[in-house]
Parts: sequence; C-alpha cells; structure tokens
Amino acid sequence: MPVPPPESSVGVALPATRYAARAIHARRVYGEGDTAVVALADLSLDLPAGEFTAIMGPSGSGKSTLLHCLAGLDVLTSGSVRIGDTDLADLSDRERTLLRRDRLGFVFQSFNLLPTLTAVENITLPADLASRTPDRPWLDSVIDKLALRPRLRHRPSELSGGQQQRVAVARALVNRPEVLFADEPTGALDTRSGAELLTFLRAVVDDLGQTVVMVTHDPGAAAYADRVVFLVDGTIVEEVNEPTRERVLEVMGRLET
Repeated sequence: MPVPPPESSVGVALPATRYAARAIHARRVYGEGDTAVVALADLSLDLPAGEFTAIMGPSGSGKSTLLHCLAGLDVLTSGSVRIGDTDLADLSDRERTLLRRDRLGFVFQSFNLLPTLTAVENITLPADLASRTPDRPWLDSVIDKLALRPRLRHRPSELSGGQQQRVAVARALVNRPEVLFADEPTGALDTRSGAELLTFLRAVVDDLGQTVVMVTHDPGAAAYADRVVFLVDGTIVEEVNEPTRERVLEVMGRLET
C-alpha cells in the first residue's frame, strides 16, 4: 500500500512525491510448467519524477525485463505498471503503442538510427510520424545540451558511435517524454564517448527536469545516477542513494558471493 505523506513538526502534511513510473507487485513469467522462467518475482519499484535511476544486477537478474515492462515493450504476467496515473494493463495494444510514442522515450544500445536520414531527420522522426510539430525551444535545448548542432546535416555513417548515440538520445527526448528509458546505452561506446553520453543524461535530469531510468552493468555509469537499484533473481535486493563507483562495486561484490 502507498505510504501516506509525512507530516511536518506543526502537523501539516508535506507534499507527496510525484512518481513518473511505478511497478507494483510486478511478476513476469516466460513459458509454462517445468520450463517456466520467472524473470520478475513480485517486484515493486517507485521511480520519482525528475530523478536518474540506474538498475543493475547479474546476467539473468531481470533488469532488462523490468525496463521493458516499465516502458510498455513487454507485458506483465501479473501485477501492474503505471506511467503517471495510467495503468498499462488498462490499455489496448494500440493505446500502449500511442503511450510509448507520446509519453515515453527509449534509447537502445544499438542506436537504431535510419541510415538514409540526417541526424536532425532522425531526431524529429517521432514527431514527424505523429504529424506533430516539435516544440522548437525544447528541441533546441536538447540539441545544444547534446552538442549536436554542428552534426545535424550528417547521416549516421558520417557520425562517430558516440555522436550516433547522442542522436538516439535526442530522438528519444524530442517529444519531451515523461520518462526516458535507456538499456545499456554505453555498451557499444568507447570509454570517452560513454562518459560524454552519461554526462549528457545527467544534464537532462539536472537542467531539463527529465526522468531517466537506465539499465547498466557498469559501476562507473551507475555512479552518474541519483539512485541505484540492484536486482537478483527478479527481485530488488538493495538500493544505494547518491552512489559512487566504489560503493556500487562493494555492493556488486557482496551480491556475487
């Protein structure tokens, strides 16, 4: 059950935290009978708006499944996922597709840019598909925050891996999503490009008020987040606020023993 908001010393209720997304008793099982695999096991997680949350865990812990269920790319076996006040279980397939298009952003490890389009055409593609004119001040702020303005007329083949991933991030942000989900966004990048991308993700949280949820295996990447959530066997086993690389490594070492 939701915890009621705390009261101040004079007995006045303080404002409740606004959650951008929530998983409530989430369970995801693949297969049936003896071959069933439990990817998520009665997992509950609140994701406050305007914060950067990293999700970590060993291979097979359920972190990517959790991200995909939160983003409406996969469907729970039981329990619920909410984006704001919307329960994804109440939506049809088409409504869920529209929610992903209009209210969520997703960054894949493999960039997924269209090779025949320029950087700016890739960035504005979600708005174009929705027959919507991008919010120009927001688009300009994202482009400048990601240092992409000099590369807008270049096609993906003319961009470095780091630049391509920044284009993918800008594309995910163009509709000003309620939540930006990122699945191992630095996995295909070199160390320098990965650090640049993480700095940009941190900046869109701090400067643009964006909510970011990122799956990563890298303790250095996780240290950019406000909070790190650790999964084992489809359940949350630990959380670290204001993480450092050393603190994340310490928890990882303990969970692997």
